[in-house]
Amino acid sequence: MKPFFNIRGEGAFAFVMGIISGYPVGAKIASHFRQNNICSQEECERLLSFTNNSGPLFIIGTVGILMFRNTTIGILLFVSHLLGCITVGLLFRNWKKHSQTFGSKSLPSSIEQNKKSACFSNLGEILAESITSSISTILLIGGFVVIFSSIISIFQASGLLHTFSFILQPVFNFLHIDSSFIQGLLTGFLEITNGINHISSIACKKISFNIIFTSFLLGFGGISIFLQVWSITSKTDLSIKPYVYGKILHGFLSAFYSYLLMSVFPFFNFDLIS
Repeated sequence: MKPFFNIRGEGAFAFVMGIISGYPVGAKIASHFRQNNICSQEECERLLSFTNNSGPLFIIGTVGILMFRNTTIGILLFVSHLLGCITVGLLFRNWKKHSQTFGSKSLPSSIEQNKKSACFSNLGEILAESITSSISTILLIGGFVVIFSSIISIFQASGLLHTFSFILQPVFNFLHIDSSFIQGLLTGFLEITNGINHISSIACKKISFNIIFTSFLLGFGGISIFLQVWSITSKTDLSIKPYVYGKILHGFLSAFYSYLLMSVFPFFNFDLIS
């Protein structure tokens, strides 16, 4: 972790769990590290930029197998997603490099008072808090998905999505991209599951466009996940800026890696010959 990402070794736990567990586990662990003063503020902000990712169960299982009905596409998306997050971590290794702070002085007093040490005598309390925290996170994720699904439905019923699609249509026509992708991208900008589901259902001979746009949305995450992360980091002194910059960059990098993999490896090219 130190030579590549400029983060102490404990950050490896956030990195690995962020990869295998999906949103918003990486952000929650980074915030936990800060609350318990395991890493400095700058190190936790670097962790935020690249450890909060979509998990393989969602990318390969839900997106690849259920939506695209192709396991290889799911693997391609996951590899691109992983390469993108690692690249973001490398690029953010110098985030606030010359303003290192560590120790209780950088922590709010309320956080410092909540620090606990684990021992056998309070094992029951720790387990109860862990279960409560897990259920709270599940409800948080589900709640945001429901809210943004409702917002998307309102936009569709009111015609706002159609209006935005009409405004952006000349840009897509200029780039020779099917304008039917616009609504999926706008929906995915709000909530990725609905957006990716829409994009994967578009019949296109050049399915590489479907894959590239899906890869971008997986890396970017959407406003729904951004608010999930913000609700978690608001309890700490961590800035949300590195997360925002990191996810925008992650989206473009994932899309680029997907394009690169499809161009270099023939078995990743799913375009139909016209």
